[in-house]
Amino acid sequence: MATDYFRQSQYQQHQTQQEPMLKSVIKALTAGTAGGSMLLLSGLILAGTVIALVVATPVLVIFSPVLVPAATAVSLLVLGFVSSGGFGIAALSVLAWMYRYLTGKHPIGADQLDHAKGMLASKARDIKESAQHRIEQASAS
Repeated sequence: MATDYFRQSQYQQHQTQQEPMLKSVIKALTAGTAGGSMLLLSGLILAGTVIALVVATPVLVIFSPVLVPAATAVSLLVLGFVSSGGFGIAALSVLAWMYRYLTGKHPIGADQLDHAKGMLASKARDIKESAQHRIEQASAS
């Protein structure tokens, strides 16, 4: 009897230790995926801007006066670098926020995120209980 209680106690301690670690791993994977996707998008926009500039500049030079393609090329170049830099900064900001959140440093907006998470969990429990209640009613009749 005492051995069963000891085994059950060890099992419960093992379960409670694994749950926070699993959540941390899932959060880290999500953060890495989101940040990596944003950085990839930023790099693709930068590459697309350079390719578009390389392709468009000779065509504009051949078919237009000199000042129009130069202004267009400079505009495209500036627009591409600004958007690429903006996406890169956004990606780094998101990664920094997620790092602070995962390490428990309580960044801005963490309260709202925790509140939304609690509301979702509460609603999921309510739906589960409602479904179980309906199943019990259906099986009783």
